[in-house]
Amino acid sequence: MPTSAVYFIDLRADDACSLLDKITWLLKEAGLAKRIPKRALTAVKIHFGERGNTAFVRPLLVRPIVDAIEAAGGRPFLTDAGTLYVGTRGNAVDHLVTAMRNGFVPEVVGAPVLIADGLDGRDEVAVPVCLQRCQDVYIASALARADALVSVAHFKLHELAGFGGAIKNVGMGGASRRGKLAQHSVMEPKIRPKKCIACGSCVAVCAHDALALVERPEGMARPKEAIKKVARIDPSKCVGCGSCIHACPEGAIDIQWDKDIAGFMERMVEYTVGALYRKENKSFFINFLTQISPACDCHASADAPIVADIGIMASADPVAIDQASVDMMNAQPVLANSRLGNMNPPPADKIRAVYPHIPWEHQLEYAESLGLGFRSYELITVKPPKKRKRH
Repeated sequence: MPTSAVYFIDLRADDACSLLDKITWLLKEAGLAKRIPKRALTAVKIHFGERGNTAFVRPLLVRPIVDAIEAAGGRPFLTDAGTLYVGTRGNAVDHLVTAMRNGFVPEVVGAPVLIADGLDGRDEVAVPVCLQRCQDVYIASALARADALVSVAHFKLHELAGFGGAIKNVGMGGASRRGKLAQHSVMEPKIRPKKCIACGSCVAVCAHDALALVERPEGMARPKEAIKKVARIDPSKCVGCGSCIHACPEGAIDIQWDKDIAGFMERMVEYTVGALYRKENKSFFINFLTQISPACDCHASADAPIVADIGIMASADPVAIDQASVDMMNAQPVLANSRLGNMNPPPADKIRAVYPHIPWEHQLEYAESLGLGFRSYELITVKPPKKRKRH
């Protein structure tokens, strides 16, 4: 059975070898330099964290990654695409402000910071994949046009995918707003009449003439008696870009979440295929197994981690690194003050303990079936050479 190499460092450090030194050595041993062509515009795909969240990868720990890309001859930039939901990263202005407040500034990370899908989430490239769920996928422009890609993922649990690692960071995180909606939903957004004040914001922002204000039917719920109209979506015109969701000041437009979890995972994996199009030998993946929280970093808070901090992994294979991350997390004892702390006996499968109905293995099985990588791996623990102690 084919196997892929996954390199690992723990978090132990001393004056002779700091964690920053260990990250540098990890990237050298794992062969990052071989994946970065000279002068390649290199997208460092990272989650900047929602405002209020504290579990994302610390900016200081990203600096050795940027330095290693530059040492290899690449030209790195940190990037992420906007969110589908309404939060502090729904447009490029809010997203950049959030990144700045969370410490992602060029002076710290050593590289420019930009939003991959433009000002309003519509700067995208349609990539043909011709797979089971998607014919075309919509990838954020800066990621699609970059010469190389380095994924820096905070490994954690996730409400729909079971867990989020390299595959989710690239496939979901690298999609434009329309791409994110296509993964989460197979239908157009829906109007919540009880919240709609018929202000027309959604109509004004729709580039496809798919929204209109119409007379509110008798008996339909309304926020105030005086409001006689309501927004309506024409499914035949709606392209699912999600712009109206962000435009609505009342939160009256919702995603119609697809309850087919396996289908969601398959679309996410197919988007990963699209994001890596023409970058198959120019991509690299780093997972931080730190502050492994029971939910996504997209929340405006972070619950206590379910296990102690473990370490950092690196690999050229996104499937192998995610499988290794799950295995290493599941091998750890649970923390007493966490969501899983009062379970007796402690769960062997920590993902199913939090999300019993999520078949998390499916994203790995499907990714392997599409040739993204192998679930079988060799874990190589990297031990940097000892340096003379600093004084």
